[in-house]
Amino acid sequence: MSKVYKVNVGNSFKYEFNKNDIDKLDILRLSKSKFHILNNNKSFHATIEESNFNSKSYVINVNSNNYKIQISNELDILIEEMGFSLGSSKKENIIKAPMPGLILNINVSEGQKVQKGDILIVLEAMKMENTLTSPNEGIIKTIHAENGNTVEKGEILIELE
Repeated sequence: MSKVYKVNVGNSFKYEFNKNDIDKLDILRLSKSKFHILNNNKSFHATIEESNFNSKSYVINVNSNNYKIQISNELDILIEEMGFSLGSSKKENIIKAPMPGLILNINVSEGQKVQKGDILIVLEAMKMENTLTSPNEGIIKTIHAENGNTVEKGEILIELE
């Protein structure tokens, strides 16, 4: 199986590459951050303007145009496909099921004040217990889940005020 990389360019364009696609490019490294690339008989001059290795984000200048690049590797893609990426839930006050499963325990009640990181629900999925925590400080507005019920991925479990 060939490694797969997903590349988002400025939130507008999404590309998927594997190692074979990259090997087909004719790339000449001119310096530590400058490259000359030939692809389909077209010439490109690329410079890495900014890089953050930990977040896999870069600003690349290609033929005098800057592009913000976000790279996802196989692990990032798998985490997203499994529903473990909770970035959107953290920005909202809605706790959704990250995957289908069985509600084992609801640790809060409506009107209860919670702190960021407090355990709200224990969800069994794929024979593992998963704890869903509060993304921020707040008050439990509504609990949509019930102990012993099964839930689908994306189902709203709890709303915070």
